Amino acid sequence: MNLAERILARAAGRNQVAAGEFVMAEVDLALLHDIFAAQVFDLLREVGVDRVSDPDRTVVVIDHLVPAPSTAAAELHQKIREHVERLGIGAFYDAGRGICHQLLPEQGHIRPGELVVGTDSHTTTYGALGAGGTGIGTSDMVYALATGRLWFRVPETIRFEMTGQLMSGVSWKDVILHLAGRFGSDGAQYRAMEFAGPAVAGADMSSRLTVSNMALEMGAKFGLFAADEVTDAYLRDHGGAGTEPFQPDPDATYEAVHEITLSDLEPQVALPHEVDRVSPVVEVEGITINQAFIGSCTNGRIEDLRAAAEVLAGKHIADGVRLLVAPASQAVLGEALETGVAASLVEAGASILAPGCGPCFGGHGGLLAPGERCIGTHNRNFIGRMGSAQAEIYLASPATVAAAALTGQITDPRHLEAPDGR
Repeated sequence: MNLAERILARAAGRNQVAAGEFVMAEVDLALLHDIFAAQVFDLLREVGVDRVSDPDRTVVVIDHLVPAPSTAAAELHQKIREHVERLGIGAFYDAGRGICHQLLPEQGHIRPGELVVGTDSHTTTYGALGAGGTGIGTSDMVYALATGRLWFRVPETIRFEMTGQLMSGVSWKDVILHLAGRFGSDGAQYRAMEFAGPAVAGADMSSRLTVSNMALEMGAKFGLFAADEVTDAYLRDHGGAGTEPFQPDPDATYEAVHEITLSDLEPQVALPHEVDRVSPVVEVEGITINQAFIGSCTNGRIEDLRAAAEVLAGKHIADGVRLLVAPASQAVLGEALETGVAASLVEAGASILAPGCGPCFGGHGGLLAPGERCIGTHNRNFIGRMGSAQAEIYLASPATVAAAALTGQITDPRHLEAPDGR
C-alpha cells in the first residue's frame, strides 16, 4: 500500500484497502475554526446530540477573524467559547494564539499515520508529518463529532519523485507553485499527492508544511510525506515523542509517478486570478505592487520570516508599498522577537500583525482597493479574496515577496545586490 492506503486501512481497522474502495474510518482528530465552529456545534445540538464523541480528540481554534473586526465577529467568538466550555473540549486556542495549521503541529497534536479532518480546506497541511489531513464540510463534521467516524473513498495516489538540489534564492514554495502551474489546479482532484525522492530528504519540516498545505490547490485529498528522521526530530521538539519511520510499501501502486528535477528551478509566481497560472519571476519582473504580505498557514513560520528579513536586512521598503507580516503563531512571533528577526522586519518598514490568518483570509485587515496589487506568501489569489474584485493578487515565496517590497515591483530575489555590494 501507498501512504494514503496505509492511513485509511489503519483507520478502517483493516489489513488492506485499495484505491476506489469506500471505507468507514475512525477519525483520530477533528479540527474546527471560528468560521464554522459555532455553526457545527449548533447543528450538533439541533440533531439531538449534546456532546462530542471524544473531547480529547477535538481541537478548536479562533484564527480567521483575529482580532475580532466587528461586533458580529466578537459575538461569534463568544458563542464558540460557550460551546467549548459546554462540551468539555480541552484543546482550545483562543484569538491571537495563531493559525490552526501552525498550532496543531507546533503543539504536538499531529502524529504520522493518523487521520485528521478539519473544517478548513488546507487541513492537507498535516500530510507533512505523514498524517492524512483533509478538509470536510459542516454536515460531515457534525457526523464525525457525533460518532467519531466518517466514510471515505480511498483516493488514487500520484507520486512525485523529487531529485536535485534547489538553487540559492529558490524555496519549496517555488516547488509547489511550479507543480500547480505544470499540472493544474485539478491535476490531483480527489487524489493523494505523495512527495518523495532524494530531494525530499533535505526538506525541513517548514518546507514540507508549505508543500502539503498547497497540495489542496491542485485538488488533492491528501498531500503526504513519509515520516523520516526530519519528522522524528520535529515531533521530539514539538510534543516530546518521536516516531518510527512511516513509509509506503516498496511494491505500492500509484496512478502515476512524475519525476521532478529541482536543480534548474527558478523563483516562481502565481499570477491573478488562479493559483495554477504560474510563471518564472524573471518573466514578469517590473509589475508594480502596492502591498506585500508575509504570513498565512502556508508561509508564516519563523523560517519564512527569517528568509524575508535576510532580503530586507539593512534596507527599507519602497515608497508607496505596504509590507504586512502576520506570524503564524505566538511562538513564531516570540522567536522572531528573541532572534531579532522582528526588529529587522520593522526597521525595513514592515507592520507586524497579530498571529492569525490576517490578510490571507480577506475578512479584514490588509484589504485592497480597486486597481491595487498585492504579492504575498499565502495560498490563494482568487478574484475578490482580499477586498476589491478589481484588485490583483500574486503568490510567491517569502524571498520574492520581500524583494518586491524593496523595489516596489515584482523582482527576482537573486537580482538584488548582496549586502557587501557583490
